Amino acid sequence: QVQLVESGGGSVQAGGFLRLSCVVATYFGGPCIAWFRQAPGEERKGVGGIYTRGGYTYYADSVKGRFSISRDMSGNTVHLQINRLKPEDTAMYYCAARDGEASGCGLSREAYTNWGQGTQVTVSS
Repeated sequence: QVQLVESGGGSVQAGGFLRLSCVVATYFGGPCIAWFRQAPGEERKGVGGIYTRGGYTYYADSVKGRFSISRDMSGNTVHLQINRLKPEDTAMYYCAARDGEASGCGLSREAYTNWGQGTQVTVSS
């Protein structure tokens, strides 16, 4: 089983930045790791992801230009850099991984089988 642990959330003024981290605590052989967010009363939605082999990243149109995903050279930590934070970015952010037997990535919630506990991001105006 893949274990994921998020960190780096906090309360920030609009226009500021945050760098979230997702540590993969166990061996992971799946095709990709992605970030999702969920605001109170709303559906969990994907914001971006990264292919574990090639390192290619992809993002939801709503966050392009402000969100950036990267992976440490060690390979066990994935980061989500959020710049120019907006109040609407306030949400619980989750890291997710696809099963090792699966193919393809994307931002479909149903495609991911492993989830972290989340880290809270709160942006004030």
